[in-house]
Amino acid sequence: MTTPPHRPAFFRTGRRQFLQLSAGSLAAAGFWPATALAQEPLPPLEDYPRAFFTDAEWAFVLAAVARLIPSESDGPGALEARVPVFIDRELSGDFGSAADWYMAGPHQPDAEPEFGWQSPLAPADVYRQAIPLFDAWCETSFGAAFTALPASAQDEALTALEEGTVPLPPELRDFFDLLLANTKEGYLSDPIHGGNHQMAAWVHIGFPGARAHYREWVEQHNVPYPLGPVSISGERA
Repeated sequence: MTTPPHRPAFFRTGRRQFLQLSAGSLAAAGFWPATALAQEPLPPLEDYPRAFFTDAEWAFVLAAVARLIPSESDGPGALEARVPVFIDRELSGDFGSAADWYMAGPHQPDAEPEFGWQSPLAPADVYRQAIPLFDAWCETSFGAAFTALPASAQDEALTALEEGTVPLPPELRDFFDLLLANTKEGYLSDPIHGGNHQMAAWVHIGFPGARAHYREWVEQHNVPYPLGPVSISGERA
């Protein structure tokens, strides 16, 4: 896959290579629910009943994840995988409120990234405050809000956000990294959490999902695994 030079740095390597490297670590850190969700017909993303995002925020997230994992490349895009649903659910829950994070001060938002999360804001607050500021920057820099820009300009805007040239306050500096991480998680997580619809990403990379029995495969090397993925709820692709 060739990628335009203005594409955010995350996608300057092939998507399949990234996904194969990421699937194992994301699965190991995965999300284990108390109950499985029944498989029902899903509404289009435009009609999805959000738990967190406003209309404007939802439109931004739809547009942003569509550029981070575009539909026109190899494999399903973020929209086909319903990644925005995953992000909406995450931000409306304990992750969004940082319920199990240590959030007491002191905070040093200008510390080096290696020191970890330094913002006094929970992830949901970072999204809520950063999206309108980024949109305002897009209007100043490109003449329109992010959702109204052509794909090439959206890629340039996301690259600027990734590289830190968008003038966000220090407490919002991790917005791009947060958006990117949540996009990857939604793309590769178990479908029970709203993303990876019909396990399309797992099918694409050959990841078996929640299968628990591999004894007959332990000694077989460099042999393609012939069985499709299984979700936590028992759905099979």
